[in-house]
Amino acid sequence: MAGVIMTLESSTRITAALLVIGDEILSGRTKDKNIGFIAEYLTAIGIELREVRVVADEETAVIEAINALRVRNDYLFTTGGIGPTHDDITADCVAKALNVSIDHDPRAVAMLRERYTNPDDLNEARLRMARIPRGALLIENHISKAPGFMIENVIVMAGVPSIMQNMIENVTPQLKTGLKLQSVSVDAGNLPEGQYASELGQIQKLIPEVIIGSYPHFDGNVFRNQIVLRSRNIEQLDAAKIEIETLIATLSKSMISKIPL
Repeated sequence: MAGVIMTLESSTRITAALLVIGDEILSGRTKDKNIGFIAEYLTAIGIELREVRVVADEETAVIEAINALRVRNDYLFTTGGIGPTHDDITADCVAKALNVSIDHDPRAVAMLRERYTNPDDLNEARLRMARIPRGALLIENHISKAPGFMIENVIVMAGVPSIMQNMIENVTPQLKTGLKLQSVSVDAGNLPEGQYASELGQIQKLIPEVIIGSYPHFDGNVFRNQIVLRSRNIEQLDAAKIEIETLIATLSKSMISKIPL
């Protein structure tokens, strides 16, 4: 993340969904590189990514997904489908989902002219990238100039990773963010998950403000487990960490005592 990013900070929980649009993702021809970046980026600025959906370049499917995801999250981010070809239908789908008109936006046309200085190069296909739903805020793109846009709580970005990353940084000052999730981890070593699962569940019930997850890792020789704790409440996070560290230490000691000499 480049530079210092200012956001509209809130003490409340801010949630988001991500809609990835493109036949090429579903066919496996293109390997998505955006989901991980967006998840990490939003977490860092205090927005909780709650769900991700991937849909084909089909108008009905895209519109249905937009309407489903935008109403149950503070923000809906989309990637893909805003290029110059016939299958780039995201802008039109957003306009239909929000019931607004769409046309060539003079601001977007001016941005494209910065790149295509020869009038003949700014052809009809490229002008498709200047079609913006009425009332949208443009998101600058310093790489290829074709803008993304934000309308209501829907943020529309390119699918090309470098351009998407530029766009999400440029739209960040317009976003409301919440308290950031803090994260700590406890190494459970080679203790099997089944040995501490019940007690871990009890700790989760006792300290519900902390999200607790156990994640196995195999290094090629042995399994090791790591317990990850996340919360916006630092005191509760520390309390849960102490409980889990005590649990793991007790179980590890018990396991060692059962090893025959």
